[in-house]
Amino acid sequence: MGWATQYIAKLQAGERVSFRPRGHSMKPKINSGQLCTLEPVDEHGSLSVGDIVLCKVRGNQFLHLIKAIQGDRFQIGNNRGHVNGWIGPNSIYGKLVEVRD
Repeated sequence: MGWATQYIAKLQAGERVSFRPRGHSMKPKINSGQLCTLEPVDEHGSLSVGDIVLCKVRGNQFLHLIKAIQGDRFQIGNNRGHVNGWIGPNSIYGKLVEVRD
């Protein structure tokens, strides 16, 4: 069980979630402790390069960027140059819609 397991479950149930992630990998887009609100990803909804998503890459949970898209694969990484890897749409649970202090 990871830090985002409870939020992923709510997103999968169709709920909107808000939480305050900690860390610096997404600065300045998200600063540590800011309130982030995410909505579930619609199966037919569009995801674009630059979207911030709650996802799972090789068993690890991240609130990171979509860096590239190839067909139905998404490359996930942080805002500091690191790439986590490629995932399918079933590993993306929510899309960031708001950031507040």
